[in-house]
Amino acid sequence: MAEKKPATKVTQKSAKSATARTKTSKGFTADERAAMKARAQELKAEARASKNREDGERDLLAAIAAMKEPDRAMAKRLHAIIEASAPDLWPKTWYGMPAYAKDGKVVCFFKSAGKFNSRYATFGFEEAANLDEGAMWPTSFALTKLTAADEKKIAALVKKAVR
Repeated sequence: MAEKKPATKVTQKSAKSATARTKTSKGFTADERAAMKARAQELKAEARASKNREDGERDLLAAIAAMKEPDRAMAKRLHAIIEASAPDLWPKTWYGMPAYAKDGKVVCFFKSAGKFNSRYATFGFEEAANLDEGAMWPTSFALTKLTAADEKKIAALVKKAVR
């Protein structure tokens, strides 16, 4: 009688799992890690600034000062327009960008072109802005410079956004 050999278990690995093991995760980029650190610091500053308007404005002005031209000049001008048009909005930073809030919610913000290596800066509105008009309305505007007509339009939009 022939002796029975124990059955050997053959395991096959799927091509997908074998491939997954050979790839290594690169994790977050240096820019992504820096953005996460900045956001964590910003959240701490936000808590402080929500109690003290001057702290929020100081952080906002520091963010503007760190910008390159022409974004810095546009951000300074927008700050003056927003302060004049809607003095009840609180200045603050939001993801490292100058922003203005009402009741703790961001109403409008400025995103510099340099921050994201974009060809234009952006002035935008968040959901807290009362700009609803029909079934469709703009929520952000590309800016390459600010003309007197642009400034007038922005002032009117900001006033409308906070009513």
